[in-house]
Amino acid sequence: MLQRIQTIWTFLAVLAAVFLFVTGQDVIISDSFPVLNIACIALVLVGLLSVFSFKNRKRQILLNNISIIINALLIGILIYWLLKLSGGIQFPEKGIEPIFSLIAIICLFIANIYIKKDERLVKSVDRLR
Repeated sequence: MLQRIQTIWTFLAVLAAVFLFVTGQDVIISDSFPVLNIACIALVLVGLLSVFSFKNRKRQILLNNISIIINALLIGILIYWLLKLSGGIQFPEKGIEPIFSLIAIICLFIANIYIKKDERLVKSVDRLR
């Protein structure tokens, strides 16, 4: 159901991906391929699919794990981009982009914990029948 705590954590991870998309507009990793924009759109889509697949908890855990992997790759790419930057800060938010992916990973781990807790609860109730 949509009012569960894991939905809130997953939605916070989606919100972090949206913030990464907004603040990452100045990030140029590849001149011809918008890696960050495509990854953020994929994170939002996978996160929303995870939120609305609340009846299938195994799929929800799988989608959250896919989001965690994408966020971990994004952290590596963004840290590489930060290390490749020349000196001087032109934007005040320069360097904040990896933090959004880290927040999303933490939120998704917490969401997976609550999803697994729900799965154990459902299995224990089925065992009593």
